[in-house]
Amino acid sequence: MEERLIAGVDEVGRGCLFGEVVAAAVVLPLKKVHLLRQMGVTDSKLLSPGKRKRLVPLIQQLVSAYHIAEVDSTTIDRLNIHQAVILAMTKALEGLGVAPFVCLIDGPSSLPPLAKKAPLRQIALVKGDKRSPVIAAASILAKVWRDEKMRQYHQIYPQYDLLNNKGYPTKKHLQAIARYGVTPHHRLSFAPCKAYPHSSQEH
Repeated sequence: MEERLIAGVDEVGRGCLFGEVVAAAVVLPLKKVHLLRQMGVTDSKLLSPGKRKRLVPLIQQLVSAYHIAEVDSTTIDRLNIHQAVILAMTKALEGLGVAPFVCLIDGPSSLPPLAKKAPLRQIALVKGDKRSPVIAAASILAKVWRDEKMRQYHQIYPQYDLLNNKGYPTKKHLQAIARYGVTPHHRLSFAPCKAYPHSSQEH
């Protein structure tokens, strides 16, 4: 009997001023979903950074497939953040290489039909990362991936405190934008960055 595969997809970085929006998708047999809970998988925001990092290889070993997709700040500015999130989630699902019988989407609405796949049955779950361990597993992969990118960016732009704020609009981040302007990775369509559209420079 063919195993029934269930997928989950989530994104991180929607509200950031800096960097990519990142989406992750995972797929696994329905009969293994309970193992995610046993491993301690839950909403990534409720876990410590250390716990998230420890869970990543465990999730990767358990699932049948996973894929992480990014949409950069230039594309976010061109499309708007809502459309960029849809694009990132769609790319993550398309990258799985398998066709689940159902896909759980974190958020209030389903995704448009996927261009490269047969139509999926989708279930949109508000606060899905808290309600579904499959979505939560995707949220952990996306969060750890993006946090690592922010650590790398911090080496280039230490004055923006990306190591701590991960690109979100903290007081220190906003003060740095006011003092140094924006980088090529800031989202110029976001209000705090709009005042500095021509200040992009490497520091």
